[in-house]
This record gives sequence, structure tokens and C-alpha cells, in this order.
Amino acid sequence: MNYHIYSDRAFPDLEHALKNFVESDVDLAAELVFADEEEIRTTNLAQRGIDAVTDVLSFPTLDGIKGKPLFKGEHPFEIDEEGNLFLGSIMICEQRAREQAEEYGHSYERELAYLIVHGVMHLFGYDHMTDEDKAEMREKEEEILTKVGLTR
Repeated sequence: MNYHIYSDRAFPDLEHALKNFVESDVDLAAELVFADEEEIRTTNLAQRGIDAVTDVLSFPTLDGIKGKPLFKGEHPFEIDEEGNLFLGSIMICEQRAREQAEEYGHSYERELAYLIVHGVMHLFGYDHMTDEDKAEMREKEEEILTKVGLTR
């Protein structure tokens, strides 16, 4: 199983690191969109009722998939024109990513990779609503980032 990030930029290292993250009989895919502060604020308000700039938003197409294998036959309506199981879309605010990289004292590359992985984890059904959920999600994120050599 491969993982594809549909974007106007290439992220082959992250795609490779996400390969086989979950058991699947079909390649998986997600859309990645970059937005300015106004666009992500407007989207955040429209989709979540929060009138604020944020760093990343995720829009999963599947529910209840956390930790489960993903099989083509179980999700026939989410197969895209490339034959991949489409998991959803991720929107990232580049300006917030640059600001956070500086704030946290690491590279923009690391922050951008973190935000992409964070968004992907949401598409896979992970969340951070409770401390336990947050710890589990952070562990999965760090596992992927370690594979691409972008540790803290």
C-alpha cells in the first residue's frame, strides 16, 4: 500500500513514511491545500464556527477508521479517479507554519512536515480531545516524523 499526497508540491519522504501506516489493499490518498491567513480563518469559521486563524484543518471522508484496516470493497464511494482510497483534505496556513517554526525553534521544513502528518492523523481518525487521545496521536506523529529524520 502506498500513500499519495495530492498537492502542487511533492512530499515523497512523507509519502514513503506513511506507507503501510495502516493495513490496506488499496493505495491511500489525501489532498493538501495551502492557504493564506484569511482563507484558513474563513474556512475555520464556516466549517467549525471558530473565527480565528489556525495552522491546519482536516476534512476526513471516512468516520470510525482509527486503528482499523482499510479495504477497497468497504469504501467503494471514496475511490478516486486514480484508483486510490481518498481519505480527505488538509488545509495548511503557511504563514502560521513559519511563525510556529520560529516560535518552537525548529526549521520550517520540520513544522510543515509536522502539520501535514498531524492533518493525516486526523484523516486516519486520531484526535486530541482528551489527554490520552493526544498522547496516542503525538506518538503516531513522532513515529512518522522520525522515519523522515525530522525529530524534535
